This record gives sequence, structure tokens and C-alpha cells, in this order.
Amino acid sequence: MFYLDPKQTIHEHVSAGVSQSNIKVTLSDLAQEVIKRPSEKSVSTKVIVGVTQIIEATLLAGLGFAIYWFYVDVPNNQLYVPMILGSTLVANVMFNLARTHSMWIYRTGLHQLGRLLAAWSMVFVIIAFTGFLLKFSDQLSRVWMVSWYGLGAVMLVLFRRMVRAQILKWTASGKLKRRTVIVGGGKDAEALINAIRDDRDANNDIELIGLFDDREDKRSPETVASCPKLGSVAELIEFARQTPVDLVIVSMPLSAEDRVLYMLKRLWVLPIDIRLSAHMSKLRFARSAYSYIGDVAMFDMADKPISDWNLVFKWVFDKTVALSALVVLSPVMLITAIAIRMESKGPILFRQARHGFNNELINIYKFRSMYADQSDANAAKLATRDDPRITRVGKFIRKTSIDELPQLFNVLKGELSVVGPRPHALQAKADNTVYHEAVGGYFARHRVKPGMTGLAQIHGWRGETDTVEKIEQRVNHDLHYIENWTPFSDIYILFMTPFSLFSKNENAF
Repeated sequence: MFYLDPKQTIHEHVSAGVSQSNIKVTLSDLAQEVIKRPSEKSVSTKVIVGVTQIIEATLLAGLGFAIYWFYVDVPNNQLYVPMILGSTLVANVMFNLARTHSMWIYRTGLHQLGRLLAAWSMVFVIIAFTGFLLKFSDQLSRVWMVSWYGLGAVMLVLFRRMVRAQILKWTASGKLKRRTVIVGGGKDAEALINAIRDDRDANNDIELIGLFDDREDKRSPETVASCPKLGSVAELIEFARQTPVDLVIVSMPLSAEDRVLYMLKRLWVLPIDIRLSAHMSKLRFARSAYSYIGDVAMFDMADKPISDWNLVFKWVFDKTVALSALVVLSPVMLITAIAIRMESKGPILFRQARHGFNNELINIYKFRSMYADQSDANAAKLATRDDPRITRVGKFIRKTSIDELPQLFNVLKGELSVVGPRPHALQAKADNTVYHEAVGGYFARHRVKPGMTGLAQIHGWRGETDTVEKIEQRVNHDLHYIENWTPFSDIYILFMTPFSLFSKNENAF
């Protein structure tokens, strides 16, 4: 049976293994053909359900207030405001108790509406009963109550019909399907594929792309249940970086602990959900021990970091901070640009290719801090103390990190976050060894979008990396940030960044 010690992080469990992410692989013709096919970016079902609840509650409350304002002649009655807001809250609770907010129920017709209207009727039973007990029912307009109930029922039906039409449209286009690959082959994989296809809800939510298996013998045929084998697990890592993959299901016996851990060591660098199929196990645990794809039981091995509503927060936070910072710091950026131009010839901005989310190459912007003819785009030689390539202005803006401010435009473009692991130059080295060779599991830091500042930076691990220990500390801090991320952590790191620039900048050259 596969277990993770709760006192250890995934990083501590698997970083001792050899990272496969930096090994060059050649994908099969079939895998390259799959990559070329157009694919829809999947939409978070949790966000859809949440937004649906918000819109539905807003419509109900708005209708209640509209009827009161336009039809009920009871001026300055303060009872209606808490009554409408409270009833809307009770309605949302009742709708959830009736299980009317989930993707599978949104796809249904009369079944959904029957539950919805029953829950809505119960809300008014609760209102009437509460009014009777607390002796305020005579202060409520009967016209208001009947109108809100009747028009509310009509509005709910119309709204849910619109939701259903949109959900079915997105389902047909593939936006709601999680692009899924299976690791493994043979009879176990065949049983898993058939279980997913036979389950209507699982089939609606899953798009099976193919299988990846390291075995080359008869236990791993080229096609399993009409699902093609696309390559080995090492090829899966490259495949997932060239085309969207949302979910990896490992189809192996639960008793194969060593094999499962070996797979996790190789796959954890990817920003995807990883599940271990439990469909063939004879062991049975409490239902809460599993996650489910339809009715197919799974064990959670790893989750995509910063997803669903957390991703929405991250997006809003990034755009708000970047726009505000550009407005506030525009005088500093203008003065810096003038100073650079006055001291030395060449462009004001410097562009450099770096690894972004999921190892995607991005070009980040910086104020030029070196003489134009001595700039090192690949960072083959890192800057050192009293580096003759750095200008006088460059020395100051590097020390204060003003040279990083143009990356606010990268944030607005969606290539960077305000907070996250700092993106490194492609050929950056520690003790003459490129970073990904110096630190096992290095590429796991790319499971989230890189940032302008991060946990490593506020703890003093910025600037020169002349030893392997320094880059290891950076990576360890980055992985800790990813595995323990909360909205508060971004706010805290952003708040602490200005202080760290002056208290822990002895390595910044």
C-alpha cells in the first residue's frame, strides 16, 4: 500500500530520486500527431459551480428587492432588507442540501428542476414558519411573498435552462473535459478505461488521450481498449509540456509501492493532478478515503498547485498589484530609463529567455544594467562583486532590484506572477554546474507561474549563486512555497520584499 508520511512533503519524498525532466527525449509520431490536434483549454468546474451560485443568489435577491420597491407600498419598512438577504442565504443552503449545484445535475433537465423548485418551496415554508413563531408575519406583504415565490420559481427555471444549455455546449466542445493520460497498460489499464467509459458522468468529464508505459513486452500492447500507447513515462513529461494535460491516472496494483513511488518521483515535476486508480483493488476503505471520477474510485497522489478559485485570486492579485505598481513607480522607472541612456549607449531594456510555467520559454524584461556590448543573454557567466561589465547605474538598480520593475509588464501579459519562484536564466550555473543538474527535482519549481519576488528572496537567497548550496536553498524555499501556498503567503511575501532588499542584499551584485 502506498503512503506518504504526513510529516514530510512530496518534495522530501521524491527529491532523492533522479529527475527525468532534463533528459532529452524524442516523442513518437503518434504522440506528435496528438499534440498537433486542436485542444480546448479546460474550465474549472469548481469555479463554474461557484459562479453559478453567486449569479443565482444575486438574481433572487435582486428580484426580491425589485418587487418590494415597485409593487409593495410599505415605505421605510426595515424588515424587508434582512428578510430578503436572509432568505437568499437560506435558499442557497437549501439548494446545496438538495444537491442542485454540481456539474452532473446541471446537465439534467426535469430532475434538476424538480429538486430546485422543491428546495425553493421549502424556503417559503421556513419564512412563513419563522414569521409565525417570531410574530412578524403581519408586517410582511402577502403580495410580496407570493410574487417573489412565483416569479422566483420562473426565474430559477429560466436561469437553470440557460446554465444547462451552456454546460452541454461546453461539454460538447471539450472545455469541461479533463485531458487525461494513463500510466500503465495491460488488463488493469483496460479495466480502468472501460470503467471510465461505462460511467456516464466520468465519460462526460474525462477525455482519454492515450497511455504511457515503460514496458515493451506483451504486457504493454500498443493499443488498450482502443486507447493508443503514446510512449514511455519519460516521454510523458515532454508530451505534457507541449500539449495540455490535466490529469494522470496511474494504473498499477496498490501493492506495488516501489513502482508507484518511482512513478511519482518522475511525474511530480508536472503541474497536473496525479491519481492512483483503486478500481481493481480488493481492499475497501471508507468512502472518504477516495476521490472519484464519476463513480470510479481513486487515491490522490498529487494535486495541481494553485488551481480553481485560488487561481482566480492569483490572477486578480497579480493584475491589481501590477497595475497599481506601474502607476506608483512610473516616476522611478522614467528616471531609471533616463539614467541608463545618459551613462551608456544601447537599449534601455534588456530581454532574456527564461523558463516559465511548465518549462515554457518566456522573454522577461529588465532595465539594462551592463554595457550593451558585454551583456550576457544566456547568463553563462553570473554577475559577481565589482563585475566590470556592470555600469554605475546598473550596480545601483541591481542592488535595489529596480532593474526588475519592467517585469510588471510580464505580469500584465500573464507570463509572470507578482509572487512565485524567480525565473532563472537558461544557462545559469552554481559552481560551474547548470542549475537543473546541480539540484534534483529542480524543474518542479516550474509547476506554478514564476514571480518577480518569492519566498527565497525575502529570506536572503538572492543574487550570486557561486555554490550549489545557495541554489539548493533557493529551490527548497520555492518548493516549500508551492506546496504550502495560501493567498496570505503572497500578501506576506509582497509586504516583506521591500524590507528584504535592504536587510538581506549582500549577495546582490
